[in-house]
Amino acid sequence: ARADEGPTSVVAPDATVQKLATGMRFTEGPVWLPAKQKLVFSDIPNSQLMQWSASDGLSVFRASEQANGNLLDLQGRLISCQHAGRNVVRTEADGQITVLVDRFQGKRFNSPNDVAVRSDGTLWFTDPPWGLTGPHEIPGHWVFKFDPETGKAEAVLKSLAMPNGIVFSPDERRLYVSDTGGHKRHPDPTFHTMPPGIHCYQVSPEGQLGKKLFSIPRGSDGMTVDVRGNIYATDGPAVQVYDADGKLSEQIPVPENPANVCFGGEDFKTLFITARTSLYCVRVKQPGAKPPGATW
Repeated sequence: ARADEGPTSVVAPDATVQKLATGMRFTEGPVWLPAKQKLVFSDIPNSQLMQWSASDGLSVFRASEQANGNLLDLQGRLISCQHAGRNVVRTEADGQITVLVDRFQGKRFNSPNDVAVRSDGTLWFTDPPWGLTGPHEIPGHWVFKFDPETGKAEAVLKSLAMPNGIVFSPDERRLYVSDTGGHKRHPDPTFHTMPPGIHCYQVSPEGQLGKKLFSIPRGSDGMTVDVRGNIYATDGPAVQVYDADGKLSEQIPVPENPANVCFGGEDFKTLFITARTSLYCVRVKQPGAKPPGATW
């Protein structure tokens, strides 16, 4: 699948979308581990974290409780949102798993989906019910901010129907949150008909969520940003590329519908794409944005 290779394209000249691995059930949550030069990603229904490297190919990284979104914290430790675990966990350097948070005000989360990290170390994650098998304990589908240092979790956004992908702009002045739209699984029927969208919110220097700046009238699953602030979103049979203000600039077709994306490789100019049963990649011109303050 050849992407648009015009002079304004984000795709590197002569680059094509390549299939790296296949045979999984539903791939999600790619994250690049620079120290090990490999990609880790989720195969949700199989309750496995997979790993891929150019030298060793595909193998199982470790078992999970239906991990979905993954990222590295500022110290380079793997953070995972788990559907079946209904929690956010951290994989320590020795491989031990630390449950960071699994409740809000004593009530269990629905099924944490995706996560972003801010330069103060706080983790911002979405909590729709896609992995929830029992009743809701929390009366909505909210976006949470969690501070691993204090153990405090707070609900920062309650107005979305099905919050999903989440990412900060490179300067952290904006937070992008995708909403896949109304669904009968929301406990409040007033949310059932909400349209999908990607919503951009102002963020203060102190890390407080402010007003909504704009919305893109199209949903997304996972998202990432490059150093110029371009947004790489997943919706339909392509990666949708928007500029920092939400204007669609390009579509990168993928043979299977993509669910999430991340940057990696030695120069951070490889866009990895998890798409249904497979893992793909494409070379791009701009490197991905790392969280300010990251030591990796």
